[in-house]
This record gives sequence, C-alpha cells and structure tokens, in this order.
Amino acid sequence: MRKSVVAIVGRPNVGKSTIFNRLVGERISIVEDIPGVTRDRIYASAEWLNQEFNLIDTGGIEIGDEPLLVQMRQQAEVAIDEADVIIFLINGKEGITGADEEVAKLLFKSSKPVVLAVNKIDNPEMRDTIYEYYSLGFGQPFPVSGSHGLGLGDLLDEVVSHFPEVSEDDTNEDTIYFSLIGRPNVGKSSLVNALLNEERVIVSEIEGTTRDAIDTHLHKDDQDFVIIDTAGMRKRGKVYETTEKYSVLRALRAIERSDVVLILIDAETGIREQDKRIAGYAHDAGRGIVIVVNKWDTVESDEKAMKEFEANVRAHFQYLDYAPIVFLSAKTKKRLHTLIPAIKLASESHAKRIPTNVLNDVIMDALAMNPTPTVKGRRLKVLYATQVAVKPPSFVIFVNDPELMHFSYERFLENKIRDAFGFTGTPIKLFARRRQ
Repeated sequence: MRKSVVAIVGRPNVGKSTIFNRLVGERISIVEDIPGVTRDRIYASAEWLNQEFNLIDTGGIEIGDEPLLVQMRQQAEVAIDEADVIIFLINGKEGITGADEEVAKLLFKSSKPVVLAVNKIDNPEMRDTIYEYYSLGFGQPFPVSGSHGLGLGDLLDEVVSHFPEVSEDDTNEDTIYFSLIGRPNVGKSSLVNALLNEERVIVSEIEGTTRDAIDTHLHKDDQDFVIIDTAGMRKRGKVYETTEKYSVLRALRAIERSDVVLILIDAETGIREQDKRIAGYAHDAGRGIVIVVNKWDTVESDEKAMKEFEANVRAHFQYLDYAPIVFLSAKTKKRLHTLIPAIKLASESHAKRIPTNVLNDVIMDALAMNPTPTVKGRRLKVLYATQVAVKPPSFVIFVNDPELMHFSYERFLENKIRDAFGFTGTPIKLFARRRQ
C-alpha cells in the first residue's frame, strides 16, 4: 500500500530541518529512518494516528550556487511533484517576508493541500501574533515551536486529514510489478524501451495510483508485468535526472509499489557509491531484487570479464548475495532474453510459502549439524519455526530467550533455509521470539 508523502517547504532559515528532526525524533509519532539517507536527512518514515507516511525535508536538498529564488522554486517543484500534503513553514519571529510570498505564489499554483505552520512560536503570548498569516490565503495557520516541540500534534492532525483515501488493492495478484532504479543515465529508459520493442506490443499506458505516475503493461512468456512509473523516467531535462537526491526520491516511490526491483549498474563506468545507496533502499524495503549490469556491449564482454565483474558486484553488494545478476545491453538487446526469467524467479521466491512441518525438518537438521551456542553458561534452545508472511518471506523462530540468538547463528539458520528452499532474488527475514 502506498504511503502518503508530506513535504516541508519554506524559505531558508525558517526551521524546516528542526521541524523535520523533531517529527522524526518524536518517539510518539515516528517509526524509523530509512537507512542510507541518514547522512542527508531529507527523507524519513513517520507515523501519526496509525497512519504511516514519508516525510521530505526539502531544505536538506542543496542545489549548488543557484540564486535563492531558483532554489525555492525547485524545492516547491519537488514538493508539488512528490507530496500529497505540503507543510508551508514560516518564521513567526520575522513575520511575512517577500520570500515567503514568493513561495506562497508557487504553492498556490499546485492543486495540493497546503497546511500553513508558523514556527518559533515559543510561548503562549506569541500565539496572538499568528492572525496576520491568514493573509497568505492558506486558511488557519498552526503555531508550532520546533525547538520546544509545541503544537506539532495539532499540525499533524491537520496534515493527516488531507491524506488521499486509500483505494484498497487495485492490483492484480497474478501480475508482477517491477521498477527500474539506478543513478541517472544508467539506461533505465532504454531498457524499458528494449523490453517493449522486443515484443512490439506497447499494450497501454494507464494512469497509476499517483498523480503523474504512469505504469506500462507488458505481456511476455505467458506472464503479465507492469513496469512501475515509467513517466518518472521520461522526465528528462527536469531536476530529477540531474540531481542525485531528486532521483533518490523518485526511486523510493517506485520501490514502494514494486514486487521486484531491478537495480541497474553501468558496465562502462562501474559501481558508484550512489548505486549502493539506492540498492540499500530496495533491500530494506524487502523487495525482490535483480541486479542488471547494462551497457555490456561497451566493455570486453567475454566469460572471464563477466566473472570478474560479478565478483566485483558481489564484493560491493555483500548484503545482496541472494540477488541474481543479469548482464545485458539495452542498446543492442544482447542477452536481453535473460532478464524476464530472472524477474519471474525473484517474484516467485518473494511470494513463496513453506509448510511449517517441512520448515521444521530443515531447522532440526541445521541444529543437528551445528548445535546452538551458549552465552554466559546459558544455551539457546530453538523450539520450532513457522513462516508468518510473504513478500518478503518472514519466519518466526521460537526460542527460550531471544537474547541468546547471536546474529551469526541467525545468519546460519537463514543460510540453511536458503539452501533448502532457494529464495533466489528475495531477502528473507527471521525473528526470534520467546515461546509464550
């Protein structure tokens, strides 16, 4: 189910990052950061009133030495493109400035709900000053204090009231939904076109669940596929293709809606830091993963070179040791036929369910082969295991004390489960629970 997206927008120095950190840091409201973006702190997962949403701090997006007005316009553009609800932040100690009015003009042009928050209202006396902000035309201003954590509950109440209604499950379970992610110019659009031209059946383009997302249908090898958000890939010339962090935002939205994520790597330029970061999002989201090495026609592509490149990929993406690697060229369509089987395999693994009795046979064999460790004189006892979820496959291991489950032994059990049942192309999750 797609999470709503909330963007914090405003001119510089109104406290956007403080509010963002406060919302993220609030134990009552916030769940977790998305690993990999901690350094940037522009994107985090949050929750209020049992509604999960993603929060964007547009102030954390640096746009070089562009003039201030250009920067604000680009921030607003991101917010308008990506967000379901926009928090427009004003500095309550400085009143309405010309820059605030410029931001307001940009936000007025969007059709998105805008919630006006007046920051730095640090004491009750200052609340009397917020009435002037009605003149901006966004309705009731909400007084908040990022430094003291005041007023955030009322603000979030208003924000979640504007979330779009969730249309329950308009997806087809027999269809495999996949997306292509990777840094700019790695060949995402070319690969989509190659897949579609291969069959010469551009079936249809339909409106997706987001405002400007367009999904493309593909039928191949007796299987229906949907390629997620191909519209985003076509936004060439916009900031998405030129600014790393914007492309990350776009990738996160696509990952959420996918069964399988194709992580594209450029064979010509090799593996970059951003490749690893983007791959980390897909892994953390628990999606099926296929690593695609594109532009394989541009390098010496014999068997030895392929093995060397694969070893390099495995060294950089150690946490993705379950993901198959496909070498191809979208441009020449060389080895393109190997991609669809890899996507199908990852999807099947992602949705695979193992009967409890069969699973426990494997666990008992593993215990016989490698007895459980002892910690401070106490031995871990594994009692039984059961699969509790798919997409990704998730297993609960019932034990005498979860504290005794060392991560290395958990990894051993995961490897044994993989050896027995495959699960190629999907992460699996193990949870140690105390038997009640």
